[in-house]
Amino acid sequence: QVQLVESGGGLVQAGGSLRLSCASSRNILRINVMGWYRQAPGKQRELVASITSNDSINYADSVKGRFTISRDNAKDTLYLQMDSLKPEDTAVYYCNADTYGLGYRHNYWGQGTQVTVSS
Repeated sequence: QVQLVESGGGLVQAGGSLRLSCASSRNILRINVMGWYRQAPGKQRELVASITSNDSINYADSVKGRFTISRDNAKDTLYLQMDSLKPEDTAVYYCNADTYGLGYRHNYWGQGTQVTVSS
């Protein structure tokens, strides 16, 4: 079982920045893939960014060049630095952990944190 606790959301004006944090109850180096997803009202949840245990990083096209995913292994914490925010970035942001191996796969979600970008 992995517990994920997000923080750092809030209200910001367009062009501003926020940094989201996701604290994991498990050593994050033992998690195969960690990622940030978001869900805006009336829309499906979508991948924002992900990072694997061997540091392979992937971003959604809509956030490339503006968002940066990173982690602090010593603190077992995942981050999402969001710069040049746009109103269309408004959503609930969720942290995700995906662990898998021979014969098993477990996926975990945080409770979500609201990000609101005003125009």
